[in-house]
Amino acid sequence: MSNKKYVLKRLNLDDKEAIKEVFVGVFTREPWNDDWSDKEQLDLYIIDLIGQGYSLTYGLYDSDELIGISMGYIKHWYSGTEYIINELCIKTERQGEGAGTFFLSEIEKAIKELGLKQIFLLTDSNVPAYHFYKKNGFTECRENVSFAKFI
Repeated sequence: MSNKKYVLKRLNLDDKEAIKEVFVGVFTREPWNDDWSDKEQLDLYIIDLIGQGYSLTYGLYDSDELIGISMGYIKHWYSGTEYIINELCIKTERQGEGAGTFFLSEIEKAIKELGLKQIFLLTDSNVPAYHFYKKNGFTECRENVSFAKFI
């Protein structure tokens, strides 16, 4: 596979509809099966991720087609400034072609140019993304624990 066809672009609110299309197309399917039928809630979530002053969103394009998105934000931390990825995906039908690995590599280059020192993200241990991140050099932070409280 030749990666020369892929292009990384920084995205913003102008790209919201294309981002939503990719996001919903991936996360409403297996293994996530998220219910994003509430369009208002979806719109607010995407704006939360891409519409803030500290937001950092990237898209992976194959020609004019958006095939991957990374939505997150810049966080200043004692060990250096980080890119916190909230959502990262490649269109389901394009997975397994090396696009995701290329995307992460290009994101690393782009954030390094911005002076960022680290990427941090969360994923479930029982989904294919877990193995994808490990394969791409991410280290599992076993000391971190997620908590939630529904009220």
